[in-house]
Formats: sequence, structure tokens, C-alpha cells
Amino acid sequence: MQAAPVDGGGELWHSLAHRTIMFSLLADKLDNTFRRLRGLGKISEKNIADAMRDIRLALLEADVEFGVARDFIARVKERAMGQEVLKSIKPGEQIVKIFRDEIASLLGGDAVGLDLTDPARIMVVGLNGAGKTTAFNCITGVYEPTNGRVDFLGEPIVCNHPHGKMKKIYAGEGAERYLDQRVVSYTPDVITKRGIARTFQNIRLFKSMTVFENVLTAMHVRRTSNVFSATFRGNRKEEAAQRAKALELLKAVGLDDVKDELATALPYGKQRRLEIARALATDPKLLLLDEPAAGMNPQETIELTNFIRSVRDEFGLTIFLIEHHMNLVMDISDRIYVIDFGKQIAAGVPAEIQNDQRVIDAYLGVDEDA
Repeated sequence: MQAAPVDGGGELWHSLAHRTIMFSLLADKLDNTFRRLRGLGKISEKNIADAMRDIRLALLEADVEFGVARDFIARVKERAMGQEVLKSIKPGEQIVKIFRDEIASLLGGDAVGLDLTDPARIMVVGLNGAGKTTAFNCITGVYEPTNGRVDFLGEPIVCNHPHGKMKKIYAGEGAERYLDQRVVSYTPDVITKRGIARTFQNIRLFKSMTVFENVLTAMHVRRTSNVFSATFRGNRKEEAAQRAKALELLKAVGLDDVKDELATALPYGKQRRLEIARALATDPKLLLLDEPAAGMNPQETIELTNFIRSVRDEFGLTIFLIEHHMNLVMDISDRIYVIDFGKQIAAGVPAEIQNDQRVIDAYLGVDEDA
């Protein structure tokens, strides 16, 4: 992993934990499948077919893209059907090992260094299943990586290493790297308080609240009053200050004219804008946007592009984006990182990425006859 300056000398070390999360998600789902295989003295084609079905379902439930899961199963099945496996003394153990080897190969290297020098708009792109949202979920405490570490502003906010049942199944690289470090596992609210805010692929607004209430509620993460002071109205000054700040923020993002509307009554594009405004209300130093243009029409996408550009300039923070809309990617990014199956395959400014043959091959495929 590489150190990356953020917000005047802080650091974000980002271990792209797509592989480690995959092991964590699959360990429990496939425990019974692997136990059955290990308990069989002889393996039949039906046993293998049943196991492949379980593995395929587990992969899809772990958000692996369908084509990737299909190809993965085909490779495992081909190796598992080999005579050296079927006739071995412990065929079940052999198949489990094949699965581990193929997972490690599928999900690639264990670290991606990201330079998040502020203020900048950093884009991560890749095909479905590449590990983009998984990386966001690791950074923000939604997932706990099996093996990896994330530092923010010079302090670890996530740190873990394979232990317990995962120690036996983990087949990735660097299993010993963090053994001597303290496990750190903060919940998303704690990470938000430390200065990292995010949005989601699917809009997650407080549906029964107004636009103003959505933003004001987010500001409560910075509130210093407690239950006692709130009960006896000792927090009136703080509450008034936050209400004024919420109105100021809504004006800055162009939503002050709809502040009393229900959040769900807004057009789709404005709901996206509100979700970003709510994230900004937590006063972040790093803003993570997960596919903000998803589901937008061309006009909404243009408006969003201009809005994201203004957020960096007006709020002076680093914006870290995942996006598939390539016009938006090329238009607003200061730097772009491309990942493929958990591995970084390219990094640079938009013009460099646009002409990178590795990126072209990953997106368009490679001509096998070439």
C-alpha cells in the first residue's frame, strides 16, 4: 500500500479489500459445502455439480458479476473433474484447494495505492465485479476486511488480519503482514465523525423527512450536546446554529427553494444532489460518491457534473468517485485509477487513461486471434 496525502498532510492508505471481503462473505456460506466435500471418500460428478451450484450462488450473493462467476465456476469445475482429483486419496480437500487457488487468482493483488492529494476529484473505474464498491465499503466501515489496513489523517481507521476460521480458508497474499498490529474496526458513524462521508449507488434519503430535515439530521453527527442538555433545552444555541448552517448549505447547493418539500417528492436528479448535500453536512474532509450518475438522463448528468466540479472548488475537499458514465469520468476527473478483478491496471490523468491499451483491452476485450 502507498501513503497518500489528504487534507494538508494526512494519509489514506487504501488496501483494496475486494479479495479479503470475498473470503469473509464466502467462508460462512460455503462452510457446509466444503465440510460435505471433505467428508466424502469418493467424489462423483454429481457431488461436484452440487458443490459448483452452491459456489455459484454464493458468488452471486457476494455481488460478483454474473459473467465473472460463470467463468470462475467453469475453471474450478474443469480442474475438479480431472482424474488426479477424482482418484486422489482426499478428493474433497483437493477441490477446496482448487477453489482457494482460483479465488486468489481471480481477485488479484492485495493492495492498491491511491494518491488522494487534496483538493482533487479522484475517479475509480472498472467493470462490474472489479471491487469498486467493496473498496468504499471497507473504507467506511460497512465491511471489515479480512486482511488489510486503511489509515486516514495519519491514524488507522481499519486494520485486520486473518484469524479464527478465516485463518484456515484465507488464500491471499500478505497473510502475515498485519499480525503484529492491533485490530481496528470502527462503525460507519465513527468513521463519519472522523471526516469521511459517502453516498450510495441507490439513493438512501430519509423518506419521511423534508429536504431541510435530511440535511439537519446529518449535522447531528457533529453535535456536542447530550440527552440531558437537550431535554432541558440547554442546546438551543447549538440547534439554532445548525439550522442556520443547514439553510446556508441548501442555498449553496441550490436546494433552498425546495427545503420544505418531502425528499422523495424531488425529481431524481435533485434527490442525488440532496444526498450529496447531506453528506457535506457532516463536514467531511474526504467525500466518497458511489456511481452518482446512475439512473440519470443526459441533462441531469450534465447538471451533476457541474455540481460535483463546484463542490470541490467551493468546499475545498477531496472527492473520491466510482462511476461508469465515461463522459462524466473524463470531464471532471483530476486523476483516474482503473481496477480489474481487484488489481490496479492503470492510473493517470484522463488523456492517459483514454489511450491506455490495458484499459481498452479490459473494457472491450482482447482479440484472441491477434
